[in-house]
Amino acid sequence: MSTSLDRVSDDAYLGDLSERPIEEIRAMRTECQAVETGLSYLRRLIQGRHDLVASEAANRERGSGSESLIDLIAHLPDILADRERPAGTGRLPQSLGTGDVDPTLEAEVDAAIGPGAVSAMHQLSDDELAVASQRLAAIERRVSDHRRVLFDRLDALQAELARRYKSGEASVESLLN
Repeated sequence: MSTSLDRVSDDAYLGDLSERPIEEIRAMRTECQAVETGLSYLRRLIQGRHDLVASEAANRERGSGSESLIDLIAHLPDILADRERPAGTGRLPQSLGTGDVDPTLEAEVDAAIGPGAVSAMHQLSDDELAVASQRLAAIERRVSDHRRVLFDRLDALQAELARRYKSGEASVESLLN
């Protein structure tokens, strides 16, 4: 099954932008933005689950054992608070919705540690917790790589639109029609 992510990630996706109608370029930009928004949402989901797994592992290392579900919920604001993240592109998503979430990547995240498993982390062995952490980290790296490709696509599409406006091939008035 081919997804939007597969299509926009394909090297042939952009082709010769100078030959494409402006409406098609705008549609491609919109599609890329929806896919990037989906990847951004998925990355936030991964980071949240990874933070929860790391918190459970830290509790075990300190010898305080697993938290009860009530304690976990009480500590969620601290666990999920923004922390230092690896350097990224610094781009904010166009929307905070879910966008076009790739079902294969989403299934991988759920396989690493699904929503139901988060509340039952105390039942996981140390090894299972470590494996979940490693899998989430690997998926996050892949999602970040996909996002970089999407940013390149968006930059190319935006540059072509800007070029057309600057050269007079397109006009702002055409947006009002």
